[in-house]
Amino acid sequence: MAVTMHDVAVRAGVSIKTVSNVVNGYPHIRPETRRRVEEAIDTLGYRLNTTARNLRTRRTDMITLAVPELSLPYFAELADRVIRAAEEQSLTVLIEQTGGSREREVDVLTGKRRQLTDGLIFSPLELSQADVGLFDVDFPLVILGERVFDAPADHVTMNNVAAARAATVHLAALGRRRIAVVGAHEGEELGSAALRTEGYKQGLAEAGLPFDPALVGEAGLWHRSTGSETMGRMLDAGVHVDAVFALNDAMALGALHALHARDLDVPGDVALIGFDDVDDVRYSVPTISSVDPGSAQIARTAVDLLVEQIAGPSDRAYRRVVPTSRLVGRESTGDVAEGAPERIVAELDGGVETIATDALGRTA
Repeated sequence: MAVTMHDVAVRAGVSIKTVSNVVNGYPHIRPETRRRVEEAIDTLGYRLNTTARNLRTRRTDMITLAVPELSLPYFAELADRVIRAAEEQSLTVLIEQTGGSREREVDVLTGKRRQLTDGLIFSPLELSQADVGLFDVDFPLVILGERVFDAPADHVTMNNVAAARAATVHLAALGRRRIAVVGAHEGEELGSAALRTEGYKQGLAEAGLPFDPALVGEAGLWHRSTGSETMGRMLDAGVHVDAVFALNDAMALGALHALHARDLDVPGDVALIGFDDVDDVRYSVPTISSVDPGSAQIARTAVDLLVEQIAGPSDRAYRRVVPTSRLVGRESTGDVAEGAPERIVAELDGGVETIATDALGRTA
């Protein structure tokens, strides 16, 4: 017959409640008592009936992470970090890949699968500020990214404008005067592309350089292929470029491929900076300078905020968290010699902001 909690309690000489406190991680138990209970569990081979516990607590100990696509290095690394942070909280992560489809993003918020987990960490791509009402939900939610602001939910975002400005100013400080941007989205008013392009423009102005529309490379999805195509199209049109700021690292890798294909030396002829600081840029030739937006802190903060919502009252004020970001210099900008360690060129402080809410917890 299956070993019960009562059997463990008898063997350890404690109450059933004490056994329950031990197996559920209650911290305020004397070490000797905890030791006896754990020895009894090991000896008898007791296994916690999580199904019964979840029925009582209405908890699944699972959370959902919804991202556009795991083929992009940034989201793959984000998923890995979220899983690791969740494991420390004894949580399992279910991954939803939306493909940037509006229908699938709406389903993430409203579909039946949402009920399978205790909360949602969501990085929307297609939903926008016009859809802010969809985020007024009755379950724990943390939003990532730059598509939606001031929703009634905790939000972890990036220092996009300031980081892009710092990257552009750094390229100018290296003596570069024809700085291209790769990955712009024409007509976008809010989102990573719009914010980073705005930072690029501010950086040009700060460096006393004119804005030239010919140096703005439009791209669709931010893949290696679009970075290569955009960079190649610009060069083949005869646009003179001596530096490139790619709006993510995947496009930076693509741009590097296009530059090499045209026998342009990086950084001798063209300096290059990406954004996201994914692992791949440490192993390219040359290694690529990049903005680290605080990715590790983004994942851990998102999990911590979600756990706090799951465990705590639903009427607390929402928070927007911006991690500290850094500009990491590598070989592609000549900030380090070939084979030398990377160095931090600039650091931009983040912060925590309380999102104003009304008496019902909704954003005012």
